[in-house]
Amino acid sequence: MLTDFSLYQTLCIALVFVWTGFVRTGLGFGGAALGLPLMLFIRDTPLFWLPIIGAHLLFFSGLTLLNRLHNVDWRYLLRSSLYIIPPAIVGVFGLVNLPVLWLNIFVYSITLFYGFIWLLDRGIESRHPWADRGLLVLGGYVAGISLSGAPLMVAVFMNNVGKRQLRDTLFVLWFILVSIKMTTFVALSVDLHLTEALTLLPVAAIGHLLGLKAHDAIMRNDRLFKRWIGGGLIAVSVLGLGHL
Repeated sequence: MLTDFSLYQTLCIALVFVWTGFVRTGLGFGGAALGLPLMLFIRDTPLFWLPIIGAHLLFFSGLTLLNRLHNVDWRYLLRSSLYIIPPAIVGVFGLVNLPVLWLNIFVYSITLFYGFIWLLDRGIESRHPWADRGLLVLGGYVAGISLSGAPLMVAVFMNNVGKRQLRDTLFVLWFILVSIKMTTFVALSVDLHLTEALTLLPVAAIGHLLGLKAHDAIMRNDRLFKRWIGGGLIAVSVLGLGHL
């Protein structure tokens, strides 16, 4: 329960969920990848945060897609899902069964990787079909175990989906992956922390609305935004790994 946290921790949680909502709609991806490392400073248990993030993602992506399903590249989404969904399911079982320390090391390590490539403005690029498939498989596994696989899969989707359809197609993909994760949680009797998710929903909605308004500006300054974020991710990851 959120009442278990101090007032200072509760304020920090609220700010982090505003941030995740902002990133999710501002970039179209990355809410979990950029939010979970910060959440682990408050409580270092991924299985506490991921069901809450998942519930929010289902709500906001569903809300965003309500009148946007016509703008989804269904053909490529179905084709890529063959490589994404099986490893994502494997990743969910890893999330439930691996030791917390291993999960935290994994989250901070993948975040550190994202931080360096964004800070150095390198990006994740795919130029061959076999590389596309490899990134989709890896991204699916990372998404299954931590919901942080978006940047890996986005690198592939950007080359195969038109810019106008990209964000809506990605939102459908996140909805599918999180639905699989949440269904698996229910089947394995993992606490979904729905009370906490509902409590934090208005806070995340603030970030969601801010992200919608800032989306076009972020896309126009995508490289600069990611370089600043990359530096922050490196700092957070180094501190997180140092505290483990």
